[in-house]
Amino acid sequence: MTVLAVIPARGGSKGVPAKNLAPVAGVPLVARAVRACLAAPLVTDVVVSTDDEAIAAAARAAGAEVVLRPAEIAGDTATSESAVLHAMDAHQAMHDGTPADVVLLVQCTSPFLTRDDVQGVAAAVLEDGADSAVTVAPFHGFVWRDETEGSGVGVNHDAACRPRRQDRPQDLLETGAAYAMKGVGFREAGHRFFGRTALVRTDPARVLEVDDPHDLARARALAPLLDAPALPTRDDVDAVVLDFDGTQTDDRVLIDAEGREFVAVHRGDGLGVAHLRDAGLELLILSTEQNPVVAARARKLRIPVLHGVDRKDIALKQWCDQTGIAPERVLYAGNDVNDLPCFNLVGWPVAVASAHASVRAAARAVTATPGGEGAIREIASWLLGPTLNTPDTPHTPHTPDTPGASGSPGTPTADTRKSPATSEK
Repeated sequence: MTVLAVIPARGGSKGVPAKNLAPVAGVPLVARAVRACLAAPLVTDVVVSTDDEAIAAAARAAGAEVVLRPAEIAGDTATSESAVLHAMDAHQAMHDGTPADVVLLVQCTSPFLTRDDVQGVAAAVLEDGADSAVTVAPFHGFVWRDETEGSGVGVNHDAACRPRRQDRPQDLLETGAAYAMKGVGFREAGHRFFGRTALVRTDPARVLEVDDPHDLARARALAPLLDAPALPTRDDVDAVVLDFDGTQTDDRVLIDAEGREFVAVHRGDGLGVAHLRDAGLELLILSTEQNPVVAARARKLRIPVLHGVDRKDIALKQWCDQTGIAPERVLYAGNDVNDLPCFNLVGWPVAVASAHASVRAAARAVTATPGGEGAIREIASWLLGPTLNTPDTPHTPHTPDTPGASGSPGTPTADTRKSPATSEK
């Protein structure tokens, strides 16, 4: 049986420009939908229908097939049904004329869609015999409609009678996230609802559709609470790229009476980098600072460095091209807003715990450890296993050692800046 999930994702969006590529927890909305579909055991094929090359690239990187949608069904008035029918025809042509037994319509504007949602609607049709299925959530609100005379009218209730929630019939809200239909029946009906429609219940806390910038802001704020914790492993990553100030340091600078600057780094980070290097990962320090301390730290860690870089994303893309590493296989660790363009480029954008709020919101994973206190060691433990785990004790700020002072493993050492920094990053 062929169970085809179709994700419509056109490029034009007026409410939120490039909406389907907007990252939530560091992952574009279209990629979040693709991953949920790929994780559902009953789904055999996942197709993204789009008219936009950037969306197509993101969809392919996430593991989906892509069907390029013609302009006549890619405008504001085009229906989702027309995109699904076109994708069904294109998929059938690409797969030796094999039609889809069950087709799913999955909306990437529902950022908290889960594999269970996708699996639920597919199972309702494929296993339970429904003709169509839709995700719904329990709804207990009183709905009103503003009539032309300016007086509100109750829609799902009698305004003169206010029964308790438990005494009212259970209303169910269509979530807009996932639908499933028998392939033949959908072609005949031309609509997503026909025959017996199964209602597949989902968690109401996850019901959110991104239609405007406020919805997107809410999604990013809720992602740390609703997303299942996902940390990268060695199988996910070929390269680790590290910002310097605020990521390998605590972002503070100490200045002596002669104007010399000092920053503190963490010995645990050095051990983590050594293990990453020994594991065969490509490593790079990427910094906007043109300062001897950055180069000195890179020499100490025995990894390459690019510093004094104005456009870190361009430099990172060029480095990926030169090394032959796919950007989606790169983990980039940063802490401030000038790291965000790199976050949009790589597969694993990671923020340290002390990062700016906008950076944490855009990250796919956030360390429990602040920058300069062992965050890189923590990242190494994600990739290489529990033998590198950092202690679960609360972290406290460290006082930088003086230049040349010795320290035991796990304590910071200081590097000296020979010239004042021109920026904080």
